[in-house]
Amino acid sequence: MDIKRSGSRSSSEGPTEWFNGTVRIEPLFRASAPGRVQGASVTFEPGARSAWHTHPLGQTLFVMAGRGLVQSWGGPVEEIHPGDVVSCSPGEKHWHGATPTSAMTHIAVQEELDGKVVHWMEKVSDELYRRIPSAREVDRS
Repeated sequence: MDIKRSGSRSSSEGPTEWFNGTVRIEPLFRASAPGRVQGASVTFEPGARSAWHTHPLGQTLFVMAGRGLVQSWGGPVEEIHPGDVVSCSPGEKHWHGATPTSAMTHIAVQEELDGKVVHWMEKVSDELYRRIPSAREVDRS
């Protein structure tokens, strides 16, 4: 058994190559081989978001605080809230982040395949992000 005490893990800034805005990443766990799952707590300040990306074995997001946005390539922008669970299929191109006016924290869980957990792509442009309807207009259906 391995207990990682609260406050014992160092967080880091999300790299500007992968994120727009202010993002903090706190690693939570990484399985020892043969396990391949890992997880992190990620906090996006208002307006911050990831670049488009995929995960070879998919990703699950557990929204813990605030309000966020998520979108799959070609799909609608969805608003997400605490308690929501977002499942992205293997290879599904997507992005996620905060709304323009609210921070958002989620726990991201993904598995490693051939040494990779994520494939980063182009950033979500400021122009595209500004065109997203305000939080009260985003469809929650």
